[in-house]
Amino acid sequence: MTGCSIREIERGDYDQWATLWQGYNAFYGRAGPAGVSNEITQATWNRFFDPNEPVFALVADDAGSLLGLAHFIFHRNTITLGPACYMQDLFTRDDTRGRGVGRALIAAVRDRAQAAGAGRLYWHTHETNERAMALYDAVARKSGFIVYRAEL
Repeated sequence: MTGCSIREIERGDYDQWATLWQGYNAFYGRAGPAGVSNEITQATWNRFFDPNEPVFALVADDAGSLLGLAHFIFHRNTITLGPACYMQDLFTRDDTRGRGVGRALIAAVRDRAQAAGAGRLYWHTHETNERAMALYDAVARKSGFIVYRAEL
């Protein structure tokens, strides 16, 4: 991965971030009528810059061009004293896949989690996302847990 740096998101990144965000959501079928609302997009964006929010964003930057994003959240849990870090979103542009961008974003989130005293970094992906799972299998281990969710 030549020329790419991982850094915290900045307010001036909005347009490129929004393009990546839309691509990420479309990848998971959240586009059109099933898409993420502008209200949620704006709230997500604003959380990155609110010091009272435990939500953070990193971007992969190649000479001013954003190649990918990682959003992560720190939260308390019942099995450790320190926080856990949940990487909720990880996405790279199609034309950058296989260049190490995702791996670099994961490593940077891992570094932030360790610096915050987190004992665990975790994430999940869809069972059909085989390309991502090849990377994830190389940098982490499967927990054995299956995610259930109930819409409220």
